[in-house]
This record gives sequence, C-alpha cells and structure tokens, in this order.
Amino acid sequence: MFTLLKKEIRSFLSSLIGYITIVVFLLVMGLFLWVLQTDSNIIDNGYSNIDGLFILAPWVFLFLIPAITMRSFADEKKAGTIELLLTRPLTDLQIITAKYLAGFILVLFSLLPTLIYYYSVHKLGNPVGNIDTGGMWGSYIGLLFLGGAFVSIGIFASAVTDNQVVSFILALFLCFFFYTGFDFISSFSLFGKIDNIILALGINHHYGSMSRGVIDTRDVIYFLTLIAIFIFSTRTVLESRKW
Repeated sequence: MFTLLKKEIRSFLSSLIGYITIVVFLLVMGLFLWVLQTDSNIIDNGYSNIDGLFILAPWVFLFLIPAITMRSFADEKKAGTIELLLTRPLTDLQIITAKYLAGFILVLFSLLPTLIYYYSVHKLGNPVGNIDTGGMWGSYIGLLFLGGAFVSIGIFASAVTDNQVVSFILALFLCFFFYTGFDFISSFSLFGKIDNIILALGINHHYGSMSRGVIDTRDVIYFLTLIAIFIFSTRTVLESRKW
C-alpha cells in the first residue's frame, strides 16, 4: 500500500496538477488576506488574527480538492489500468486508502506554507505575539478535517465515472451540498425540532465549531464518520464490478 501511496504522491508532484493546486491556493489566500480590500484583509482590520484564512479556505477547497481527486480512479478507468491495479496483491480498501492519503497529503502540503501568515501576524502584533495561538491551532485542525472530508467525497466521485470532468463536477456538487446544503434546508424551519438534526448533518456546522478553536469530540466523530462513509461507498463502487 505504501508503494502505491508513494506512486500517487509522485504522480501528483511530477505533473502540474499538484503544483498548480498549491500555488493557486496560496495565491488566492494571499490576495484576500493581504492585498485586496476585503473584510478578510488582515492589515485593514487591525486585528492580530488569521481568521480570514479559515473562513475563505473551505470555499477555495470546494474547487481545488475536486481538481486534485478527479483523476484518482477516473484516469485509471479511462487509461484501462484500473484492472491491472485491482489485480495487484492489495485489497480494494488498501487501494482506496492509498489514493485518499495521497490526496490528503497534497492538501496538507498546500496548508503548510500558510504558517507564514501566522508568523507574520505574530510579529506584527502589538505587543509581539499578541495572537490566540491555541485557537489558531484548533482552527487548523478543523480545516484539516474539512479537507479530509472533501478528499473522501472527491475519491468517491472519481470512482463512479471514467470522465475527469464529470468527476470534478460531481465532487464539487457533493462537497458544496455537504458544506452548505443542510444549513440551507434547516433555515426554512419546516421540520420543527428535526431542523437541528438536519443542521448537524452539515459540514459547516461542525467546522464552524472547530474553527473557533474548540475541539469537540462530537465534531471529530462526525468528520471521521463522514470520511468512513465515503471511503466505504467508494469500495462498494469498486466491488460492483464483481456483481
């Protein structure tokens, strides 16, 4: 499995996709946080925090993560190498896990350079170091869980089609729905007490809690459950070839 994981990571980094993903993410974040006159501009707001990063990043991930994962299985199917891959001495779950971890590691690589933003705000604070470091790390953990959830959705979308464009669109739709769809449905207040349950099914509800620096066991369990559901759904899609 680790051989396949290394192959997937090398595949990302040997093509433009990996580098473009990281550069686009950092460029967009840098523009909104430091250059453009927006509510997220750190210098204009005058507060020593990087909350704008954790507000904007999920929306950028909505597009970038489907772009990362769209070729995971769709490209294998189109190239005809999926059967060769599935005949290796690996279980379907190991193959899916390797591809999932490769996508997640690329997301992690894109987040690591943003620590420069934290260092900059740390130094610019008055006094120096006037930033909620604990809350920031909690927000990073929440963003990693969100990224992991999006990757699992993207892997699933890639497994159900052999067309990368279709995979991208499907992953984008599913990520958007799970991020905001349940909030939208619950806002109509049509189901009484059940509205709170519907709200709790959405990613945004749990990510919002974690982005405040609060690591609640319920939020962690939610993300792990969502990731597991899509990983096992992907395995079901792959196993359907035997039916």
